[in-house]
Amino acid sequence: MTYRVCFVCTGNICRSPMAEAVFRAHVTEAGLDGAVEVDSAGTDGWHEGEGADPRTLSVLEEHGYPLEHTARQFRPAWFGRLDLVIALDAGHLRALRRLAPTAEDAAKVRLLRSYDPGAGHDLDVPDPYYGGRDGFEECLEMVEAASEGLLAAVRDDVEGRAA
Repeated sequence: MTYRVCFVCTGNICRSPMAEAVFRAHVTEAGLDGAVEVDSAGTDGWHEGEGADPRTLSVLEEHGYPLEHTARQFRPAWFGRLDLVIALDAGHLRALRRLAPTAEDAAKVRLLRSYDPGAGHDLDVPDPYYGGRDGFEECLEMVEAASEGLLAAVRDDVEGRAA
């Protein structure tokens, strides 16, 4: 059975597609690409049908992360097929937990930076959209720092299912 992870930010053109691309690369490198499915969405539908922000694509490309992306809005019905819903900031976390049809579904929602032991108390990945390229680089650094811990947690869940 495939383990499904969905990254969620506001518009699904900056942070969540970046997290999707980075985590998918980690999953592939770990040899779990057949067992783990990775995608992303936004809490809002403002950019539905659009591609990722060009700055997101540029930063990802420079760091060796391929991404083909079309923005979409997260739907509450998806909770039933997802194993883990990864919010990029506390606002997304609250919005997703409100959308969750059950307490079990709400428990699937986690903050990305909670998987980074060096993150400290501020677990938000700041929105780079209104800033310059530096914000996108910072976003990538935060996503990469959390991806290793997230991969370990997902691997444990996948192996636990197989046992």
